[in-house]
Amino acid sequence: MAGSEGGGGPGSADGLIAALRGSVDPSGRPAPASQRRPRRGDVATYRVRVELTGTNPPLWRRLELDSDLFLNEVHGILQTVFGWQDYHLHRFASGPLYYSDDTEYYLAPFEAAEGETGIPEEQVRLDEVLAEAGDRLFYLYDFGDDWEHLITLQAVLPRTENVPKARCTDGKRPAPAEDCGGIGGYELQVAATDPGHPDHTAALAEYRASFGEESDPGEFAPAPFEIDATNAALTALSTPPPTNLPGPVADLVAATRDPAAARRLYELIDQAGLGEPADIDPTDAAAMVHPYAWLLDHVGTEGIKLTGAGYLPPASVEAAAAELDLGKEWIGKLNREIQTYPVFHLRTSAQALGLLRKHRGRLLPTPAGRRAKSDPSTLWNHLAQRLPLKTGHVHERQAGLLLLLAVAAERGGGFQVAADILNGIGWRLDGHTPLVHTDASGAARDTTDVLSRIGAATTDGWPPQLRTLPHGSAFARAALRSWPD
Repeated sequence: MAGSEGGGGPGSADGLIAALRGSVDPSGRPAPASQRRPRRGDVATYRVRVELTGTNPPLWRRLELDSDLFLNEVHGILQTVFGWQDYHLHRFASGPLYYSDDTEYYLAPFEAAEGETGIPEEQVRLDEVLAEAGDRLFYLYDFGDDWEHLITLQAVLPRTENVPKARCTDGKRPAPAEDCGGIGGYELQVAATDPGHPDHTAALAEYRASFGEESDPGEFAPAPFEIDATNAALTALSTPPPTNLPGPVADLVAATRDPAAARRLYELIDQAGLGEPADIDPTDAAAMVHPYAWLLDHVGTEGIKLTGAGYLPPASVEAAAAELDLGKEWIGKLNREIQTYPVFHLRTSAQALGLLRKHRGRLLPTPAGRRAKSDPSTLWNHLAQRLPLKTGHVHERQAGLLLLLAVAAERGGGFQVAADILNGIGWRLDGHTPLVHTDASGAARDTTDVLSRIGAATTDGWPPQLRTLPHGSAFARAALRSWPD
């Protein structure tokens, strides 16, 4: 976990600029005096206890941290140790209490960009706010549920070489689930999911009275504390990003700013095997690209006259439905393109893939379409080079890339993995609601439909579950290695 050495101390230029920016908050109240102290000349090991305030008995973790970590790195560590998903805002604070006129705040990038009073967290080192045993630092996560973590420095120890920058040495009680309703919701769920808890019967009754008789508190059960799994996650957190990646995948890595999401992305990239062969036998290629090859052949060199509304004529829709055997997957008369989505998507995706174009009311092959029409391997490679489909929406392109990585990795649950990483990039519904797997599925729908049409992958059930089909992994790797100009 490398931190920038660019400023942050009270006497540094960056620290001075940040202090000037935060000298007065919007209400006119002067900013508090700086709580920061000079950085250490050496790197020590800080033994800290992190307690979730308000829990009874206390929920806590004991950590050993390098003293030169920056607070944005500590944020990632706390998210990992307590099992948070980084769905919400957070803020560090140094002062007598979290809420105090004398407390100095250290801000996440979003709050800093919004002009909140405080110092950007990536400019503040841990040893500036914790120096001697007994010093305290606050960390608030989720401004709705208000999870306040109290970080207390218990000891300053010599740094041991060749050990992780962060490790967990002890802890008590399971970690809360996201959005469970704060401390009260957590304690209710602990009691409702533990038959041995003295308040289990009353808690279970209260839970079902609040959420319905059929509700199962186990769906949001607190996560048990497992020190080995916690330390494995902390070790993975410090794993450097993979190198020598294709351009679009490297861009995806650079865009993923949440450490936990980045770790999942690195795992997915490793499983995708981008260095493995992405070749295919011409016979297999012909079977995969058949729908597009048929459409190119049907359009021919002279093209097809479209309807006044710009759709394929009924005869072409019926021919496509018969060729693709759409009676198994679609209902209706299968003669109007606007009412036959598989044909509509085949035609529109062929245009987006650069195989067909509209001109003066006709659907015509492009030069690339004419070249690929009679050569399945050329058409297979052309399709791979044009996925994910380029759109005007960045999140759709990123979702398409993540889907291709999941297909290359033959990874089940690919839509949920994509949603988690998109959240780590910073995407939210309405600016604040985290994405779920159906949102990722919707964002990647065009790419998913192409993969499904050529038999590279399929989605089953509801919510949709992604499944890689034979030769799908090779196709996805070929797609991930290229990006059209």
